[in-house]
Amino acid sequence: MLIDTHCHLDAAEFAADRDAVAARALAAGVSRIVVPAVAAGNFAAVRDCCARYAGCAAAYGIHPLYVANAGEADLATLRRWLADESAGPQPPVAIGEIGLDFFVPGFDAARQEHFFVEQLKIARDFDLPVLLHVRRAQDAILKQLRRVFGKSAGRGGIAHAFNGSHQQAEAFMGLGFKLGFGGAMTFPRALRIRELAATLPLEAIVLETDAPDMAPEFIGHARNSPEYLPAIAARLADLRGISVDVLAAATSANARALLPALRSGALPI
Repeated sequence: MLIDTHCHLDAAEFAADRDAVAARALAAGVSRIVVPAVAAGNFAAVRDCCARYAGCAAAYGIHPLYVANAGEADLATLRRWLADESAGPQPPVAIGEIGLDFFVPGFDAARQEHFFVEQLKIARDFDLPVLLHVRRAQDAILKQLRRVFGKSAGRGGIAHAFNGSHQQAEAFMGLGFKLGFGGAMTFPRALRIRELAATLPLEAIVLETDAPDMAPEFIGHARNSPEYLPAIAARLADLRGISVDVLAAATSANARALLPALRSGALPI
């Protein structure tokens, strides 16, 4: 079975057929889906989604592209939410999606870094791993990880949609992070990402879709969905010259080791 370590199943794009999407994912062999929040305003939607589909597990955080509309009260809300949910039947598996995005025009680096650092401190206080959004900000994120966590890097986490250099990959791995690969790796022209996916240590890799975004090459511009994870896994297995079964077993073990709070059970049909 496969684990999708990053899928926004709560997103509005799935409103019309979310039950069917979950059922198709299970039928395709996806047994676990990590659903990260992007803002305090969708914490409840993430929780409710994970309550409805037993194979889902929640992560809570404020995405860097949402910090422009966030305030200190949202950080306080995150702390309260984590405290409440940690004591409930669906404990969060991580803090996320958090990070830095220096790609979108007009970004406020200082504001992003403030919210990122404060959420790293929350992850440290709750002893949770982090799900990182990293776009043109690998070195800045590594700097803040070292500042907040020191050499231990806390519980580590996942560098979602990794597209840095080999040296940066080694730095993340040295801090206890796994590297997420998904749809971007399926494009033949994505030479750097494909080379990383093919050559990085297998014990450092986890699978993801980032659905409904980051559609793989084989579905064109259609909505991405967790049901496509097996086909993404097959492309990665081909790149690495190993069987899909070996890849699935290794990446699932990696995800479970990093996110031990992943619940048992499977997605209901």
